[in-house]
Amino acid sequence: MSTILITGCSTGIGLHTALAFGRAGHKVAATMRDLAKAPGLARAADREHLAITVHKMDVDDEPSVKSAVGSIEQETVPIDVLVNNAGIERMGSVEELSMADFRCVMETNHLGAIRCIQAVMPAMRVRRSGCIINVASIAGHIAPSPQAAYSASKFALEALSECLAQEAKPFNIRVGIVEPGIIDTPMAQRIGNLQGASHYPQRNRMAALFASVLKTPTLPSVVADKILEVASSDTWQLRHPVGPGAVPFLTWCKSLTDEEWVDWGALDDDAWYARLKAEFGIDARSQA
Repeated sequence: MSTILITGCSTGIGLHTALAFGRAGHKVAATMRDLAKAPGLARAADREHLAITVHKMDVDDEPSVKSAVGSIEQETVPIDVLVNNAGIERMGSVEELSMADFRCVMETNHLGAIRCIQAVMPAMRVRRSGCIINVASIAGHIAPSPQAAYSASKFALEALSECLAQEAKPFNIRVGIVEPGIIDTPMAQRIGNLQGASHYPQRNRMAALFASVLKTPTLPSVVADKILEVASSDTWQLRHPVGPGAVPFLTWCKSLTDEEWVDWGALDDDAWYARLKAEFGIDARSQA
């Protein structure tokens, strides 16, 4: 039995990951900012007799992270696996999205992961064992408008993970990046229901794309199972795309030049929807 610390467990991928590790016989410290969102996870853990405890932790706040990690280590045993899952999104063009939104996304998605890593890394380094899994996104490789804030944070998390992997390997600490595509989570559903005016057409197109893909959803449990697989194995593989659309989309994007990618995102609506249907068979226009 290992001790697993998971951030962002109130809904979606984090909640399902906590359950996946609990069902696999591990001791899970599931953290979230708002404990009022904990009853669903707590009830499931109680019903299935899983070793899952829920802890309040705000990854945006360094004292909160240090306090939670210290409490978890005192109550259980040293943390064997850290899953940095907590994440938020803000959609909007670079011109129209506020500076506060840009800061908010980077604070949680990138700096939040750093705070958690710095809290658990010293003990892992001394023990010369551990595993850190950062939940990024295929948006950590490609930047489709209007996801500038979100993609920037995931690009940053990818770079952080590459550096961390180099530093951690000599101490026998494995680092992995799990990269989901579009997954049926509350966050994805919000994107699929984006409302509001914009000078830029990409906002409505992204909403239509998400709404269309979510008509045949990929469940968060698919990502949770991948995270469990990575943690339970002895693999040193760094990147792990997950979800039926992740690898095909990344492969397609890699086949384009930078200029072709920009041109694709800059198409007018008619041409963009036609290309999407031709390349991926997704008829998002019906959701626009």
